[in-house]
Amino acid sequence: MLAYTYIEQGKFELTEKQKPVILDERDAIVKVTLASICTSDLHIKHGSVPRAVPGITVGHEMVGVVEEVGSAVTTLKPGDRVTVNVETFCGECFFCKHGWVNNCTDKNGGWALGCRIDGGQAEYVRVPYADQGLDKIPDSVSDMQALLVGDVLATGYWAAQISEIKSEDTVLIIGAGPTGLCTLQCVRLMNPKRVIVCDIDENRLAFVNKHYPEVLTTNSENLKEFVLSHSEHGGADVVLEVAGSESTFRMAWDCARPNAIVTVVALYDGPQTLPLPDMYGKNLIFKTGGVDGCNCKETLELIAKGKIDTTPLITHTYPLKDIAKAYELFENKRDGVIKVAVTVD
Repeated sequence: MLAYTYIEQGKFELTEKQKPVILDERDAIVKVTLASICTSDLHIKHGSVPRAVPGITVGHEMVGVVEEVGSAVTTLKPGDRVTVNVETFCGECFFCKHGWVNNCTDKNGGWALGCRIDGGQAEYVRVPYADQGLDKIPDSVSDMQALLVGDVLATGYWAAQISEIKSEDTVLIIGAGPTGLCTLQCVRLMNPKRVIVCDIDENRLAFVNKHYPEVLTTNSENLKEFVLSHSEHGGADVVLEVAGSESTFRMAWDCARPNAIVTVVALYDGPQTLPLPDMYGKNLIFKTGGVDGCNCKETLELIAKGKIDTTPLITHTYPLKDIAKAYELFENKRDGVIKVAVTVD
């Protein structure tokens, strides 16, 4: 089968690999129909994910059809259309039982697919712990509608959940890339008083203005002044940092009011500085980390009810054989790209 493979730092390549097989009784084999490219894939390519294993198939955001299941899989059968979760989790350890599936203690727990084991930018993918890692797509939901459920939408939903958003809040979202836009949709479900989105890309801000006209938008140049002029208590009540650039961490806490919640779900290329003397007295609550992606069933139900629609985010589609072109477009942010889907025949 064709598989997009991490060869070495700076190099991905479309290669021929053997079709995956069941290795454990809780595995499933999924025939991939759609995959997508994520910024985390680029982090692997450029060496920012040391745990990524050269030789693995990349890709951790995909949908497909179950082809085969292990003998211990109870909730799925061949022929089921499914989303694939970005995380592998056993469902039984201390962390899984508390809903902290990103920290599953299994040897392949957390982000494994497309990082430490073969992922889904390929014709087939093996999914460990299939009863946890796969969710059936409702008949009324298309593959394209479901494509982002397992990763960036899971991240946005989790980020909004842990941010404790209330109806009187002004919420600032830093970053209007795919994850930021998914976060925006999930924040809107909580009906805060006001939402502000910041990005350096005017095309992405125009996208927000077109699809979510009630949301305020601004670039980063005068962000703090903009937030102060559109909030009542000296800054945003909740800040969600989804951009992960050199300056956005400081922007996040600097634009927060005293006693605000600052939720950081961005993946940075390097360490960030926590200048405690500068923020002393703001009494901020920081929530950080990788997504606990255990609410995919709920987001699929929201899509089926028409409350979430991520299809406008998928601006370009390429066949698997042209995936290198898709990466070049996505990495260089050409032609108004937001998210790229890869079709697999």
